[in-house]
Amino acid sequence: MLPLLRRVPRALCSAAAVLRAAPAPPPRPLLQPAPQPCVRPFGSLRVRAGLLRSRGPCGCGCGALHTQGDKAFVEFLSDEIKEERKIQKHKSLPKMSGGWELEVNGTEAKLVRRVAGEKVTVTFNTNNSIPPTFDGEEEPSQGQKAEEQEPELTSTPNFVVEVIKDGGKKALVLDCHYPEDEVGQEEEEESDIFSIREVSFQAVGESEWKDTNYTLNTDSLDWALYDHLMDFLADRGVDNTFADELVELSTALEHREYITFLEDLQGFVKTQ
Repeated sequence: MLPLLRRVPRALCSAAAVLRAAPAPPPRPLLQPAPQPCVRPFGSLRVRAGLLRSRGPCGCGCGALHTQGDKAFVEFLSDEIKEERKIQKHKSLPKMSGGWELEVNGTEAKLVRRVAGEKVTVTFNTNNSIPPTFDGEEEPSQGQKAEEQEPELTSTPNFVVEVIKDGGKKALVLDCHYPEDEVGQEEEEESDIFSIREVSFQAVGESEWKDTNYTLNTDSLDWALYDHLMDFLADRGVDNTFADELVELSTALEHREYITFLEDLQGFVKTQ
């Protein structure tokens, strides 16, 4: 039994010698990082064609968004601009009779006139000045073309008349509008095509009305006083003739701004 025990250490020593003779494996790091996926910059969507490119940038490399809907939109706007230019009545703005001077700032316009020591200013804005058209009011006749069925759009803006005496510190301000039932009525020549809605005194140079100043509403006004106010405006050139010419001028201004808007919209969609 003793010789067997003596031989065991020798066997172990032989195995250890074999292990020492074998080449040592390369050292392993304590923590091996997990493999990372390949991540490209977000702008290179063309490399990942199938992942996020249902409505991505176009293939021309400009980085902008071009869709089939945009292309159809631009073509529609091009046709619309051509049609609007065909039906445009005034290539240049119509003149106002009575010596009115016109100042235009975008959609806002001012007409200024001086009368015997007074300055009369009429201000109006073409935004939201076209009354809504209601379908079904007139049945189109058979054989009538689609272009003939469309009603002519007319701009009837509210306008403010401001009368200032030379050297005065107060301005008489009259807020006027076109009643819907009076616009286009030519049967009664005596009727006024515009109405005074409110009257007040405002400080000269104030851009907005002050609520602290008394404002007279004409809904409950004595008719005699109202007639005198209308005569007051007529004596200063604001009468039915003026109101008719204002509608023509405002319609031309509104149509010009509409065409400009379509052109800007077309350029915006095309370049995006």
